[in-house]
This record gives sequence, C-alpha cells and structure tokens, in this order.
Amino acid sequence: MANYVLELKHVSKSFPGVKVLNDVHFELKPGEIHALMGENGAGKSTFIKIITGVHQPNSGEILIDGKPAEIRTPLDAQALGIAAIYQHVTCFPDISVAENIFMGHEKTVLPL
Repeated sequence: MANYVLELKHVSKSFPGVKVLNDVHFELKPGEIHALMGENGAGKSTFIKIITGVHQPNSGEILIDGKPAEIRTPLDAQALGIAAIYQHVTCFPDISVAENIFMGHEKTVLPL
C-alpha cells in the first residue's frame, strides 16, 4: 500500500500574467484532514480545482495511491473518490447540511 492516498509533486499553475501555484508539494495520508488557509489570491481555490479536475496544472504530477493520475475533469476526480464541498452558504436553503453535501449523489433504487 502507498504511504499517501494523494500526492502533488512540483505542481505549478499560471493564468495569463499570474503565477498562482509555484512548485507545490502536498501529501495526504489515509485518515488525515487538512485545512487550507491564506489570504485572498493565495491559490487555495486553484489548488482544490486542480485536484478536482476543474483546472489542469501547467507542470508537476498528481499521484493517487502512489500511481500517477491524470485528473482532466471533475468526473475523473469523482471516479477516483475526490470531491470538494465549496464554501457557498447553501445551495438549497430548505434542506440540511448533509443533504446539501450529498446533492446529486443520493442513493437510489431502480425499479425492477
């Protein structure tokens, strides 16, 4: 088993005229919880969008369970077990926090 479930090695991301992430290294072990903190413009959202397939890094690599992974879309990330809960107050104010988190991922039973 790999030591890390998720690794980013030498990841960089630029947008026209702005280098947002520069040589980022990140390691996540099974069961760990990390918090991203920083000022506006520090690259937190870009970091999350890279591991969830919204943006592609300009350089570096992403490893899942020690194996190189290409996360080109949010569906790729979802297939690898990666998801993000964004900081919107609520998408649907009349349902619970848990229901908001699992919106679109509800368990359903198909009729026979």
